[in-house]
Parts: sequence; structure tokens; C-alpha cells
Amino acid sequence: MKHIKASDIEEMEKIYRLNLVNSCTGYKSANLIATRSESGNPNVAVFSSVTHIGSNPAMLGFVTRPLSVARNTYNNIRETEYFTVNHIQDKMIEQAHQTAAKYDEEISEFNKTGLDEEYLDGFHAPYVKQSEVKLGCKFVNEYHIKENDTVLVVASIEHIYFDEGIQMPDGWLRLDDAGTVAVNGLDGYSLPSLLDRFHYARPGQEVRSFFSKDGK
Repeated sequence: MKHIKASDIEEMEKIYRLNLVNSCTGYKSANLIATRSESGNPNVAVFSSVTHIGSNPAMLGFVTRPLSVARNTYNNIRETEYFTVNHIQDKMIEQAHQTAAKYDEEISEFNKTGLDEEYLDGFHAPYVKQSEVKLGCKFVNEYHIKENDTVLVVASIEHIYFDEGIQMPDGWLRLDDAGTVAVNGLDGYSLPSLLDRFHYARPGQEVRSFFSKDGK
């Protein structure tokens, strides 16, 4: 098995280091975060750092890239408080990836990528029409990560939209039925396939599957 030490990582060429460190931590969520500035200009960008924070109250978080340069998504959220999180489906990975390009602030990635913006139930920020799972979020707090000048943004989940066909009776969403993809590193897109789903683990009890007839 190959062994790489911290000192080796520090000496690596930049792109090689980026690819290694961004992929060695495992698959990550693939989402488009959409915002709209105070002046009404929409913005959408791909993020692989969106994560669950809590269910009661319902909250999520994501980490910005270093704020040493202007970040339209972050700036729009701080101005308006609102943004949406939109799952990336297998049918839209090329358009989603293109949102990572560095367009000028006044240029909307929606117009450049072929993704369609839609506004639902009076929410300030746009959703991505092609997305099968969409969340409307409101800024709650932020935490500066001084080691690399990034920010963890924490938000409440105000709205959730999805096709009812992917939801199980206990509330769980079967995301592979929606075609939701995951990110491998910075630029690899994968389509996960569900292997199994298990009941809550307890000491002294056998692992039980939700899908077997006898529950084992």
C-alpha cells in the first residue's frame, strides 16, 4: 500500500496535491448553490461541501473557498440571507461543472450553462429547474476557519421540494432513484447505487436490513 506523509504533501506540485487531497477523503455531495444579489442578478455555482448540520431545527452547512478573492455566492448570501441548494442529477453534470468557471459578477451562470432558474413560493433566491431535489435556505451564522481563510456557513432549511416517488414511508429519500450524483475529488462525477439500508444499530442486536422480508 502506498504511503504518503504530510511532508510529502507539502512538497507536491499544486494540481497534483489538489487532486490527491480532494479525493482521498471520499465521495462528497454534489450540489448547485443558487443566489440572487440585492440588484436582482442571479448566480449559481457548484459546491461539494454541503453537509447535514441537524434535523431539529433543520439546518445544513457548506464551506466557502478562501475569501482572499471576491466570492459571488458568499457575498449574495450575506447581502440577502437567502440561497438554494439543488442536487446535481446525472443528466446535468456538464452544465453543473461549467458553473465553476470564473465569470464576471454581472454575468449569470444560468445564461452561460443552459441551466434554468425558477422561483417557487415567493422565495428570493432562484432554484435550478433541472434539479430533482431542491432546498430553500436562510443564513443563520458563519464560522471563520482561520487556518485557510474559509468560512463555514450555517443555514436553516426553509423549503424542500422533490418528487414524492423517491420518498419512503418513514420519510427517507432514496436518492439513487432521483439520479443524484456525488463528487470524486474536484472534477469526477459518480452515480451512487444503493447497496442496502439498515435499521438503527444497537449493542447486542444483529444488523437488520430494511429490504429483507424477515428484517434481517
